[in-house]
Amino acid sequence: MSQEIFTLHESNEKTIRTRHWGEQLWVLLLLIAAILIYQMDLGFLPLRDWDEGIVAGVARDIYQGSLDWLYPTSAGEPYFNKPPLLHLLIAYAYFWGGVNEWTTRLPGAMLSALSVPLLYGIAREVFRLRSPAIFSVLVYLTLLPVVRHGRLAMLDGGVQCFFLLMVWCLLRSRRNLRWGLGVGIGLGLICMTKGMMGVLLGTIAFAFTLWDTPRLLRSWYLWIGIALGMTPVTLWYWAQWQHYGDAFLSAHFGIQSLQRIWQPVESNAGPPWYYLLELLKYSWPWFLFLPQGLQLAWENRTLSWAKLVGVWTSIYFVAITVMGTKLPWYVLPLYPAIALACGAKLAQVWADRKTTEPFTRDPLYPVAWIAILGIISVVLWGGSFYLGVMDPSYGTYLPVLLISVALTLSISALLIYHQDRQFVLILFWGMFVSLCLFVSSPHWIWELNEAYPVKPVAEAIAQQTPPGQQIYTSFPYHRPSLNFYSDRQVIPATPEQLQQYWREQQQPYFLVDRRTLEALDLGPSHIQNANEGWLLVTREPPSAN
Repeated sequence: MSQEIFTLHESNEKTIRTRHWGEQLWVLLLLIAAILIYQMDLGFLPLRDWDEGIVAGVARDIYQGSLDWLYPTSAGEPYFNKPPLLHLLIAYAYFWGGVNEWTTRLPGAMLSALSVPLLYGIAREVFRLRSPAIFSVLVYLTLLPVVRHGRLAMLDGGVQCFFLLMVWCLLRSRRNLRWGLGVGIGLGLICMTKGMMGVLLGTIAFAFTLWDTPRLLRSWYLWIGIALGMTPVTLWYWAQWQHYGDAFLSAHFGIQSLQRIWQPVESNAGPPWYYLLELLKYSWPWFLFLPQGLQLAWENRTLSWAKLVGVWTSIYFVAITVMGTKLPWYVLPLYPAIALACGAKLAQVWADRKTTEPFTRDPLYPVAWIAILGIISVVLWGGSFYLGVMDPSYGTYLPVLLISVALTLSISALLIYHQDRQFVLILFWGMFVSLCLFVSSPHWIWELNEAYPVKPVAEAIAQQTPPGQQIYTSFPYHRPSLNFYSDRQVIPATPEQLQQYWREQQQPYFLVDRRTLEALDLGPSHIQNANEGWLLVTREPPSAN
């Protein structure tokens, strides 16, 4: 029966024209839904530290340099971390819409939204029926980590889009070899966005082709496309080497790429099961169907969709697991494959119309589904009551969000108990509405609560220090978002270092908390409140900008 679900054409599609219009309608609806969830209140919250602050700083340098992207810089210093494709797109957004949070996140969010119909195209190539394709893309659309990181000004949303473009073109080339040109272009876009990531994702595409359709490896269109896509990548890397020499090679390929494989970079370490925990924490409720989806892929491993899921999940999961550096967003390229596996299982659930009474000897849906969804919903109901009644300091957003998810899971569990397949639709609709509520709240970037808000402090720094001034702070780590908003370099230092800098420099600028200031012996100084409990200390009153 599984073979029939995934290989036969739908009997109710009577003509090619009907199928054509049906496909266009689904692509349009999915794109509209994706744009809605990826653009909703996109610029409402400030940029978060690390990736967003760094990406925005590099993009602003490109923008202020008349869109000169060949040798990217960060605060005027050479930027060796990643190629500048997405930074350039953000710089163009600055050119048209000004420098703000919305334009910073816009290019990555739009690319993430485009990845939704691209995954639908992939699913339609490997699933001959429409239902598993629709279920797969709806799972992908309502995965929390995909939505959250896709909305951020990070490189991963663009990489996700370009990888799905590459896989879609690869699958299309099985019927028309000319689509092989798109494979190389997609690979080149990945490499121009995140450098060495193209090697790993290209390996996945190659392994799938070798297993599923090895004849494509003899296609001139494929190799011409790869040559076309990699030519600008090669030229850019050659230009960096000619301009910077071994310093670029050591930083880009060593510290920022290969070194991450065998040792943690910047203390971002984790156990071997780190990414399994990430999936367990953030991929609900769809993780409930993942084990059976992977089992279904194994049972149908002679089919293209199962080969793609198997190669994709195994190669990528093993690769990120053995890496020394562990970061939450490294798992993002795995989610489209997870969505395909879950979509296949949900399509099988939807197609099986057998009716049984609750808790008979042969129930249609496992009792464990009811138990797990029920337990999670009870926890969410309790959390909503606590935050809404017992501790209302969090406001109304969180209780309403928890109620939305709890209601979705509760109704779904009840429908599963009654052996009603409509629970699938309830899950999709409820999770989509809940994610819309989530991205409209001030909580979708929860990392902002880990340290003081940067915008008030950055505004004070910009008003009270001259342009280009370096500032030393007692805060223990770098905050790229503070550098971006203040347009200054704020450098962490220990109290001992601050004391030394005060003695050796003519006019140091310190951003310190009151406890650190009391511990320092600075002598005569000018102290101003920099907001959020921080003080700006100088030898003499700062000159006006």
